[in-house]
Amino acid sequence: MRLPQTMLLLAASVLLTLTGCANHPVQKVDYTAFKQAQPRSLLVLPPLNDSPDVTATPSLLSVVTYPLAESGYYVMPVALMSETFRQNGMVNPPEIHSVTPAKLKEIFGADAALYIKINRYGTTYTVLDSAAIVTAEAKLVDLNSGNTLWTGSASASSAENNNNNQGGLAGLLIAAIVKQIINSTTDVAHQVAGVTSSRLLSAGHPNGLLYGPRSPKYGTDGQ
Repeated sequence: MRLPQTMLLLAASVLLTLTGCANHPVQKVDYTAFKQAQPRSLLVLPPLNDSPDVTATPSLLSVVTYPLAESGYYVMPVALMSETFRQNGMVNPPEIHSVTPAKLKEIFGADAALYIKINRYGTTYTVLDSAAIVTAEAKLVDLNSGNTLWTGSASASSAENNNNNQGGLAGLLIAAIVKQIINSTTDVAHQVAGVTSSRLLSAGHPNGLLYGPRSPKYGTDGQ
């Protein structure tokens, strides 16, 4: 049975569209402003939290400094940052994010500030599975000029390495029950937050942060 000409044309059109999408190059980040600013010291602000989990902000804040330091930057101590804002009557991330870059420069003396927003944090439960997911986005702002030097986003899930094709339905149910018990008694989301922060803030990834001046790879990326 021959297909109508209109159906053949439609199928060809869809195929060409998909092929075009598959071959479309990934847009590269413009690092011009980043290279001109050459930030050496970073101030990490408390992340904004758009998730319902109240532990999201302190959880992610406690792990984001490591990949930044490993990437070659001096990171202002989180305890110092938090205490400075507290002494000035500011404890909520939204009001801290509203402080002008010039004021942050005056108070902390850092070259750039990292603004983070948590879009998703916590465990999602279904009948046959559960997974802790953490998604965040960030932007790096030059405290001298107020210009945005870089933006990025990343996500991680505890279910990434799962293999749900073995054991049949009974195996899936047992695995789901075990995972729900583990997720309810341990802070799995905090572990996933560490993976998200590494993906988001480690230098050397496509469209990621550039290596800092303390890294032996400084100046070798962002071409």
